[in-house]
Amino acid sequence: MSINRFTVIVAAVVFTLPFTSQHLFAADKDDVVAAIHQFADNLDPKTMDKALAACDTPTAIMDEFPPHVWNSCAAWFKAYNEYNEKSGITPGDDTIGTPWSVDVRGDRAYLVAPATYAYKQHGKDVKELHAVFTAALKKTDGGWKITAWTWSKH
Repeated sequence: MSINRFTVIVAAVVFTLPFTSQHLFAADKDDVVAAIHQFADNLDPKTMDKALAACDTPTAIMDEFPPHVWNSCAAWFKAYNEYNEKSGITPGDDTIGTPWSVDVRGDRAYLVAPATYAYKQHGKDVKELHAVFTAALKKTDGGWKITAWTWSKH
């Protein structure tokens, strides 16, 4: 009894496919988390270009300060700076924690992570604990890009 080459090749592909897809899936998850950190870790005016490069066009954003909804990371950043100035806020450190969930399906991803934000308001230390950062991303030729995000404080 002989086994033809086609059968051997098909069997090899079927056997290795689960291992390959798990590896690619893990790499995509890591790349999604990296894109989120590229954005969140660069919200200083000096490094804002890095943050903006992590966003797609358009990007839907919902945040806790008025007007609460924006359609680009650049528009949000401008409003963020204006709100901070008007409210006597000196931005400090925002931290996106280890994600609770990173779901990757093809060229789309969804991430949910705990977050904190420490800042000064009128010279007093403030720390938002128990916030949640949620984002949707799209895989592009330039890597994973944020298509939507929300910041929700508890």
